[in-house]
This record gives sequence, structure tokens and C-alpha cells, in this order.
Amino acid sequence: MNLPNALTIFRILLVPVFASLYMDGHTIASLVVYLLAGVTDMLDGYLARKWNQITDFGKLCDPLADKLMQLTMLTCLVTSKIVPAWALALLVAKELVMVVGAAYMLGNKVVVYANMYGKTATVLTIVSIIMLYPWHDIALLKETGIVVLYIALAVSILAMIIYIVSAYRDIRDKEHHNY
Repeated sequence: MNLPNALTIFRILLVPVFASLYMDGHTIASLVVYLLAGVTDMLDGYLARKWNQITDFGKLCDPLADKLMQLTMLTCLVTSKIVPAWALALLVAKELVMVVGAAYMLGNKVVVYANMYGKTATVLTIVSIIMLYPWHDIALLKETGIVVLYIALAVSILAMIIYIVSAYRDIRDKEHHNY
């Protein structure tokens, strides 16, 4: 156990805290928890690299913590009728494809690294969530937030396609190299 991994665990523990606060109508407090999770995400990644404390636990649980918070946030926004349910369903389906694909690739000892599109989609999703979040009553900001969310979903799907193509090539190259 090291500090970056402890911060990842802390982020996972923040997910039900966020959901509880949001569902109880404490929008500002839940937004603070969401932002705290974002800051600890940046901090744990920075510290893991700086202190050379990158672990298998961190490689697995850091993105899991991110996805749990992101999907929980979007679920809350769907239940509040701020985000359409199809957007959440699309993101959940994409994440399921990614998990199944990652398990398959792990079984083939192939690692596909994050790409610029995946990181861009994550940033766009966070920006859209902050714009859509019910901490303000600015219609233009919310309308723009929906557009940014749709762009984030499109970029996320593009990232998934790039991951799949890259994984396919890596597995194919590995099979050809073994012959």
C-alpha cells in the first residue's frame, strides 16, 4: 500500500458519499465531493509517476474509480432528468465492451495503452458534467453542457474503436510473430 493507491481507494469510497449527498438534494456538497475525487485522481497519478510507485493495483483500480464516479454522476443526472437515459446507456455499453476487451487482451498478454482520444473524452465528460450539474440555473450553460456531453460520447466511442483496432493489430502481430 502506498499513498497513490490509498488515494484511489479514497476515491472509490467517495462514490457512495457523492450519490447519497446528491440524492438527498445536497447539490453543492455533492459537487464538492465530485471535484475532490477529480483532484485526488490527478494527485494519485502524479505521485505514482513521480515516486515510481505505479502498481498493478493502481493500473486496475484507478480507471475503475474514475468510471464508477463518472457513471454514478451520470446516473444521478439521468434520475434528475438533466441527461437523457440513452446517453448513460451508451456509455455503460461502451464501458462493458472495454472491460470485456481488456479481459480478452489480458488473456492474450497484450496491453493497449490509453490514447489521446480517451483522455480527451474524459476531460470533455467532466467539463460537461460541471456545466450540466444542478448548482446553477443558467439555461445557456446547461444547453452547452449537453452539446459537450454528446461530443464527449462521440469521442469516447472513437477512442474505443481505436483501442479495438490497436488491440486487434497487436494480437494479430503477436500471433504472426509466434509462427
